[in-house]
Amino acid sequence: MSSDNQATDESLLKRLSRLPSLLAAITLFALMTMTFSDVVLRSTINNPIEAATELTRLFMAIIVFASLPIITWRGEHIVVDLLDPFFSGLAARLRDIAVDLVSGAALLWPAVRVWQLAARAREYGDVTEYLNIPQFYIAYFIALATFITAAALLVRGLLQIVAPKLVERETHTPLSLD
Repeated sequence: MSSDNQATDESLLKRLSRLPSLLAAITLFALMTMTFSDVVLRSTINNPIEAATELTRLFMAIIVFASLPIITWRGEHIVVDLLDPFFSGLAARLRDIAVDLVSGAALLWPAVRVWQLAARAREYGDVTEYLNIPQFYIAYFIALATFITAAALLVRGLLQIVAPKLVERETHTPLSLD
């Protein structure tokens, strides 16, 4: 493969990886705007947005599950490093490989289960309370994002075995309360 094609592929991959983050950002802005409007309407004319709770649940699911695969791939989860002093070098790498592979494999079961629940919601015609939005849309989105997250963990784990330089171990800096 020529370097131009490789650069184009990397650029396309980089742009595609921004889509979930863009979706999460737009949804967060919509949630923020809706919450602000709900508070203003509730306070000024005592007429809140009736579907605000329903929309908040949907928006939160979109934000979390759109962000999950990207955060997972980058290794940016919140971590508790209580045992890090006991692991260094090869032991730390083996721990990270085991965590990624076990977590990726473990995520496959909830992904399959949510996919089944989405199919059942579609079959039953389940809709949201106020807006009558079919519930299977968000359930399929959650299942797909969970599958992608599981795949990201499994690929990270395998890459740490065969090409550890491609998956650099994140250096976590503790939060300072000063």
